[in-house]
Amino acid sequence: MYPASFEYHRAASIKDALSMLKQFGDEAKLLAGGHSLIPMMKLRLAQPAHLIDIGSIKDLSMIREDGAVIDIGGLATHADVESSTAVKQKLAMLSECAALIGDVQVRNRGTIGGSLAHADPAADYPAAILALEAEIKVESESGARTIKGEDLFVDLMTTSIRSGEILTHVRIAPIPAGAGAAYLKYRQPASGFATVGVAAVVTMKGNNFDKVRLGVTGLAAKAFRAKAVESALSGKGRDAIASAASHAADGIDAMSDIHASAEFRAELARVYTARAIELAASRAKS
Repeated sequence: MYPASFEYHRAASIKDALSMLKQFGDEAKLLAGGHSLIPMMKLRLAQPAHLIDIGSIKDLSMIREDGAVIDIGGLATHADVESSTAVKQKLAMLSECAALIGDVQVRNRGTIGGSLAHADPAADYPAAILALEAEIKVESESGARTIKGEDLFVDLMTTSIRSGEILTHVRIAPIPAGAGAAYLKYRQPASGFATVGVAAVVTMKGNNFDKVRLGVTGLAAKAFRAKAVESALSGKGRDAIASAASHAADGIDAMSDIHASAEFRAELARVYTARAIELAASRAKS
């Protein structure tokens, strides 16, 4: 199918894009990499009257160290995140996560900001963002604000980003020295999306877990922190991983579709939570 008619606008700067958003209101959509929006427009699931292309705003594609955090521009592509020296050295799990997204074409065009703002329940980044306790910077004509990663995802394809705001930066503190991190997923073979994906960041104290942070994607309508598992592992040894991971789907309304039933997804969550924790723990130093 062809998309409904729309007017195309190319923003030269963040200020320019924000001005257009204010002018066109709810009739406008932002275009970054376009891997989510364009197919939706072709199916007429989205019919914006105005398309605002922000892809040429170079300030938003940079990845740099900014004091105590790694600052990733919202327009950084998955390939940029995967290959960034700063990300590889200080946020290796995020680089690994980016490398598992889609295929080469998707990784070279899709952006981290577009993925997070779209909030597909099977996207990979949300799990990593939650486990890494990232902060999301958004800007509007009235100023900038910061959203904690844990507060970003509200519901199915719904975030706490407000109308008139643009996701401009993802800011993440480096994984602490000695900590271990891993992202694993059960891959949907056609799309590469996560049927279930789990990101784990752990620090050890002796032979026991000192701090555990887990992000889960693909299981529910939105990505979430598996806090029941985190609590169950606190102060325990690696022999407690299987028992703790059994709580990965506790209290969660698991999705069911043609790719996996709710029961299968819940079991995948338990299995991949245990595997991600094991791998992260093997990379950690006491």
